[in-house]
Amino acid sequence: MMNSSTLPTSGSAAAPGAARSESPALQMEHVTVAYRGQISPVVRDVSLQLAPGDIACLLGPSGCGKTTLLRAIAGFAPLQAGRIAIMGREMSAPGVQIATELRHIGMVFQDYALFPHLTVEGNVGFGLHGLAAGIAKARVQDMLRMVGLEALAQRYVHQLSGGQQQRVALARALVPRPQLLLLDEPFSNLDVSLREHLAREVRALLKATGTTAVLVTHDQQEAFAVADFVAVLAEGRMQQWGTPMALYHEPVNRLVANFLGEGAWIPMRRSAGGRLETELGSFAASSSDPVSAADLAQAPQELLVRPDDILHDDASQTKARVMAKQFRGANFLYTLALPSGQAVFSLVPSHHDHAIGEYIGIRLELDHRVHFAAESS
Repeated sequence: MMNSSTLPTSGSAAAPGAARSESPALQMEHVTVAYRGQISPVVRDVSLQLAPGDIACLLGPSGCGKTTLLRAIAGFAPLQAGRIAIMGREMSAPGVQIATELRHIGMVFQDYALFPHLTVEGNVGFGLHGLAAGIAKARVQDMLRMVGLEALAQRYVHQLSGGQQQRVALARALVPRPQLLLLDEPFSNLDVSLREHLAREVRALLKATGTTAVLVTHDQQEAFAVADFVAVLAEGRMQQWGTPMALYHEPVNRLVANFLGEGAWIPMRRSAGGRLETELGSFAASSSDPVSAADLAQAPQELLVRPDDILHDDASQTKARVMAKQFRGANFLYTLALPSGQAVFSLVPSHHDHAIGEYIGIRLELDHRVHFAAESS
């Protein structure tokens, strides 16, 4: 694959991997988790660092180990190997297990876990034990203002919408000012349009409060909307860690590439003149391309082409037949057949409404070239 980037081990939205003077908010070193009675670990050898104020996402399909990793950070699952530290203080290691309530973390659960017998104000202030009543009340009111629920302070949970309940759960987790906030699939009970809106709101609130957070989700759009850095997990291992942009455009393997968005893999070969050739065009091989002619002869390569890489162009001599289309409001996602029969995808503005079976002109505009060895059939 053409990819020479270095994966960051510490967070910084402006400069991934850059050194920071303060202690990492979260540090995980070679973390392995296995539940009692299981032969194989659920999570193996995961290492990452997160700087104060940054937001990370553990992203992957069901069963990949992301929730287990979150439970380990929270202190619910002991480690088989490795260590976890929060703000420089070791919390988990073989033989070390600091209790959850002593880790100074906040948690937002999938079902919110709100108390139905308490008002919004009562729910948000529930965890402020040990503070003077006046200070606790002022902090709750400030938090309710931040999440836009000040006018609903005296309502009960059953009187709130799903989005409002989610805000109450978030406010309750943030009001004690935790060193680290953990969110376990916080948007999964909401409809799609509300998820997108609240994901933006949650990110804005976390940034406004300077809260370091770790989100677990299987939804890449949520991950991209909320997180500064994303860890893609599969088969119990962290496949890649980096910014959403880097993961989408520079995946380190086919698994990451396939999980993060739609795309097609088209055959690629190196010509006698050294160019990389595909059915959609040819490219000059760059010095960063590790693939030689001998490599291509021994291991055929395939190029990843995303829907936004293929542009509709009536003037193009390359024609493709419309096989299927999906209306997405501002766009159509077209499934197109190239002359060889190879299927590719293209995002086209929705005022270009073409019929199934119609031929349209297309051209490839590829800013990021990603290719891997072809999968054996």
